[in-house]
Amino acid sequence: MRKIALISVVVLIASLVMGQSPVVPYSREDLKIRTFRYFWETPDTIFWQVPDRYPSLTFSSIAATGFGLSSYIIGIENRYISRAEGAERVLKTLQVLSDLPQGASASGISGYRGFYYHFLNLHDARRFKEVELSSIDTGLLMAGILSCQSYFDLDNDTERNIRKLADNLFLRVEWDWMMKPNGKMSMGWHPEKGFIDSDWAGYNEAMILLIMAMGSPTHPIPADAWSKWCSTYPVDTFYGMGHVQFDPLFGHQYSHIWIDFKGIQDEFMKNADSDYFENSKKATLANRLYCIDNPMDWKGYDSHCWGLTACDGPANNKMVIDGKERQFFDYRARGAASIQVVDDGTIAPTAAGGSFPFTPEYSEACLQNMWNSYYTRLIGEYGFKDAFNLTYTDEKHPEGWFDVDYLGIDQGPILLQIQNHENGLLWNVMKKNLYIVAGLKKAGFKGGWLEGK
Repeated sequence: MRKIALISVVVLIASLVMGQSPVVPYSREDLKIRTFRYFWETPDTIFWQVPDRYPSLTFSSIAATGFGLSSYIIGIENRYISRAEGAERVLKTLQVLSDLPQGASASGISGYRGFYYHFLNLHDARRFKEVELSSIDTGLLMAGILSCQSYFDLDNDTERNIRKLADNLFLRVEWDWMMKPNGKMSMGWHPEKGFIDSDWAGYNEAMILLIMAMGSPTHPIPADAWSKWCSTYPVDTFYGMGHVQFDPLFGHQYSHIWIDFKGIQDEFMKNADSDYFENSKKATLANRLYCIDNPMDWKGYDSHCWGLTACDGPANNKMVIDGKERQFFDYRARGAASIQVVDDGTIAPTAAGGSFPFTPEYSEACLQNMWNSYYTRLIGEYGFKDAFNLTYTDEKHPEGWFDVDYLGIDQGPILLQIQNHENGLLWNVMKKNLYIVAGLKKAGFKGGWLEGK
């Protein structure tokens, strides 16, 4: 905890000298520490689940908990916490997940067939209202769990129990049950009405979901699931970048947090003479170029202020600003691609932060500019607040709208992807995971670091 304590003292001294809202210049290390603290300090101390957002406490998010589990590894390796502290937190989290009730009931339950409900109540970690049993959010949780399984490899009681619990949690997920007759995985299930009609197709964040499901030794999905997934890819060119299209940047980031796609290819990417890392790089560059072009003339967009992805927004309404009617959204997936553009002037720091390995110089310049330019409104104890919109102005927001909340699923990519850029930490951890390797091979990936595995 030494580095966390040190940065807190520095900020406190600066506050006393400069007033209540000192501008602390950007540093990558400061950003990493503050973002780590979101996952370390905000979970409850009974169920250890990571809140979906803070300080507006609504419910916990199983995906955010997955990001949190991996963030504890980053905390250990950066010496923000000790290995013993991190292992203890992981063990408590996994034990709770193992003990939470699973069943087909509509209430009083946390999951079913190894899957978990998208959001859980803060007070009892049971299903929040009537949210879905989520395939992708369970997948992101399991990615975090598998990272802990592979990282905590010491021969002591705590780490042995972590590995055992992680294995049990992963192996009990019935991925095959979530498959639809068309050979694609459903996005979820409700006890009140069954499977969701929408399934995982096109191109998006679900790569890691399908790879884990294919690599499961207990409930694997069919070997042709990957080819069916690839057959729905929309390939096009946007702002001079030819790549598989998906408009919000999170879809080009999430799977890459845990899997190093550089130099490994499935049949699709082999035929395209590319790989998925390069695809995400092109998608990020196109997103940035769109923001620089700024065809809708939003305030603030430039080469050092860009990034459209899913995030909070100012409001779901229309306003006339400077004689022009503008449509704004609250929480929504924003993005820019040939298949769709959703843009209301809202920038999310996680767009640049989560793209750090793909565009490190552009991402760092963007984060530095946003941090230094809008520090008092955009930066807080846990780093970047979720989003801001300089065009949205009214009596309450004369200088534009700035979010009050941090979101767990947006904090995670910032911390984890910066770390991957610096030393490939999570990528190297997951290269040791037998289930990930098995899934990649079953999907037909070859070359690069997979050779000899």
